[in-house]
Amino acid sequence: MTLGEESTGLSGAEEAELETIRKHRQELLDDIKKLKEEIAEMVAEFECFQEEKQEADNNPGEQTRQLSQRDKILSGGRKKFNMDPEKGIQYLIEHQVLSSDLQDIARFLHKGEGLNKTAIGDYLGRRDPKNIEILQAFVACHQFANLNLVQALRQFLWSFRLPGEAQKIDRMMEAFASWYCKCNPGVFQSTDTCYVLSFSIIMLNTSLHNPNVKDKPHFERFVAINRGIDNGGDLPEELLKNLFESIKNEPFSIPEDDGNDLTHTFFNPNREGWLLKLGGRVKTWKRRWFILTANCLYYFEYTTDKEPLGIIPLENLSVRKVDDPKKPNCFELFNPNCKGQKIKACKTDGDGKVVEGKHQSYKISAATPAERDEWIEAIRTSITQNPFYDLVSARKKKIANKN
Repeated sequence: MTLGEESTGLSGAEEAELETIRKHRQELLDDIKKLKEEIAEMVAEFECFQEEKQEADNNPGEQTRQLSQRDKILSGGRKKFNMDPEKGIQYLIEHQVLSSDLQDIARFLHKGEGLNKTAIGDYLGRRDPKNIEILQAFVACHQFANLNLVQALRQFLWSFRLPGEAQKIDRMMEAFASWYCKCNPGVFQSTDTCYVLSFSIIMLNTSLHNPNVKDKPHFERFVAINRGIDNGGDLPEELLKNLFESIKNEPFSIPEDDGNDLTHTFFNPNREGWLLKLGGRVKTWKRRWFILTANCLYYFEYTTDKEPLGIIPLENLSVRKVDDPKKPNCFELFNPNCKGQKIKACKTDGDGKVVEGKHQSYKISAATPAERDEWIEAIRTSITQNPFYDLVSARKKKIANKN
């Protein structure tokens, strides 16, 4: 009887052993196919290298000039990407430094050389079908086989900065959970289990290592919040213990371009993005990168800056839509109880010193009416809302409904 035939007259143990053999055979075939593809790629690269070397030997000056020009274009494209990811990618494609193939774009982002991790996260989190396909290819660049969930999350969260918007987080963590389960079949009963546990681990990391959290969770609480997430059943306590101890002993490393002492503050903001801000003393509009987190609104000149230009505590402030003759889609931060007085805020002056802000209100312009409304809603709910808890709660309800 061949492996492909139906087994008959076998005991349960023999059937299980036969199924294991079939599985191993398929894995070997998949590995052989992958090796053949890798060998073909290496041969193609070697042949391309030989051709380039021959051309360089025939005309060394021209080859040097072309390489120098390519490096300049690549450097410029990276800078454009860090300012506006979509424009940066388009620039590199138009100058034939990067192909338009979505897999190639994903590998370029995964390699990440010279790219801002915040910009990578922003680009991957967009809901355009093209970006979603690039996200899936980007996640597939990670090797998660035989890693426990914490090890996989360490690798994943180091490759980009997780955005603050709930929908972006959901798409990215869904892609992570699907790929992890594909790389490690049998560890969890469903991707929903992996999804919920991943969020639990990220929140555990924040609770254990954020100095602002005084009530540090113990292992029993971690077990309790993850009850019933494995298709209605509980995960093995030993597995949870290993994950808990791993995070307790070593927090997640977050990419350096997200700020030194502000790392915990900006790890998972409520919202972030480019907006135009009207100056306080000099009434000019300037483009700034805004981050909303921990009931404060921070603004930066660039996404790569380690320190903010200004900090606006939202305590006692309100937000509303306003019209402006020069800019569309405006909203305003103001103190409804102290009209005519300066808002308690701070900024960095030209000498790098932190000084008191000069605004009686902050007028800000978004790119579209939808973005304006989303910012207003995010600011209004920033004190009480945490997208992680909302996403985990929704997924737990989904698991419960299945059972």
